[in-house]
Amino acid sequence: MDVETVNNVMCQFTDREGTALGAPLFLPQNAGPQQLQQIVNKLLNNEEKLPYSFYISDQELLVPLETYLQKNKVSVEKVLSIVYQPQAVFRIRPVNRCSATIAGHAEAVLSVAFSPDGRHLASGSGDTTVRLWDLNTQTPMFTCTGHKNWVLCIAWSPDGKHLVSGSKAGELQCWDPQTGKPSGNPLVGHKKWITGISWEPVHLNAPCRRFVSASKDGDARIWDVSLRKCVMCLTGHTLAITCVKWGGDGVIYTGSQDCTIKVWETSQGKLIRELKGHGHWVNSLALSTEYVLRAGAFDHTGNTYSSPEEMKKVALERYNKMKGNGPERLVSGSDDFTMFLWEPAVSKHPKTRMTGHQQLVNHVYFSPDGQWVASASFDRSVKLWNGVTGNFVAAFRGHVGPVYQISWSADSRLLLSGSKDCTLKVWDIRTQKLKQDLPGHADEVYAVDWSLDGEKVASGGKDRVVKLWMG
Repeated sequence: MDVETVNNVMCQFTDREGTALGAPLFLPQNAGPQQLQQIVNKLLNNEEKLPYSFYISDQELLVPLETYLQKNKVSVEKVLSIVYQPQAVFRIRPVNRCSATIAGHAEAVLSVAFSPDGRHLASGSGDTTVRLWDLNTQTPMFTCTGHKNWVLCIAWSPDGKHLVSGSKAGELQCWDPQTGKPSGNPLVGHKKWITGISWEPVHLNAPCRRFVSASKDGDARIWDVSLRKCVMCLTGHTLAITCVKWGGDGVIYTGSQDCTIKVWETSQGKLIRELKGHGHWVNSLALSTEYVLRAGAFDHTGNTYSSPEEMKKVALERYNKMKGNGPERLVSGSDDFTMFLWEPAVSKHPKTRMTGHQQLVNHVYFSPDGQWVASASFDRSVKLWNGVTGNFVAAFRGHVGPVYQISWSADSRLLLSGSKDCTLKVWDIRTQKLKQDLPGHADEVYAVDWSLDGEKVASGGKDRVVKLWMG
């Protein structure tokens, strides 16, 4: 009689950066994700058991090893490399209904942004105003007037104390979110419209004082909100700057129509590195740490802090934990239809060229855990890429018009997109399918944001209304 033997397969666990966890192990082929999770928790000596997902060649392992090996005709002679990835211990529900449609703006809504603590929502519009909305009552709280032209971008400081807006006329205005009143006079210096705003991370400086603005005039400027003036001008690009990010290591990245990305240090504003490779305008930048930088010390639990020092400490812990032992990564999207993955602290050469979009890339965004990169394009698709290697993972198809903006749920499991086709869509990362279709806008959806607590989504566009969506 035959005694059924369980075949073993030699496996090597690695983290997403490729660092091996222990030595290769012989695992039974009938082991699945549950068993692997127990083994990894043990190898890492986790006192509290954490959830993990597992990937072999970028494909999530959802079946026992033997099923995977047979289906993919993988040889058991070689060591099988399995990447383990910690998952969020909380779960964000997909939004599925519009809970409020708030009128008030007299022109298109060009940007929407939740405050880091998730309590307030700000919107910027072509009617030259910024509006602050009360999320409890879902009504307008303040109308911030003072700009002379369209409000093109808005950005909350990561400590939640300031909101800055930039206009088509080139001036910036800082607002007090508690009163809706301007904090001081408009900040002038740029000669053309503002294309981006990014705050200095709170783990580097608390309370938040400095932010950087980018402009069509080719300059980026660092401003101090307490001094109410420009403290540094970063000049060197030969054409318009289209996007700017203040990185977690303290450097500033600018992307430009001159096809380059420049890296600046922020004590004197010196150029420290130039990233070249794109054949056309760079129009979008994303940082692997962007989500924690934007959230600072706030998270999905709605915690509050008594002092800037406490906030700085928590934000630093969170930043270090998210970054892990790898460098901060940067993805650039371009009018040449391609994207590049960079590790600017390591090399001035791109790590990966990411191709596949058939039209220009509008927006790129790392998932909160840094595992994925999502890109939105005029080709009507949203694409998903591995955030460490830059490898293509999946294409989300369903929009029938260009996709303008994307936003992630705090647990990195769901992705939101807004399109010219008047809809928002929620995509499930694990199944790689459409989870929820959200029609309701009467015209193009320009801006979307998902609150850090995961409870709410906001959208705005050409129909002049702000919509709130709930689970």
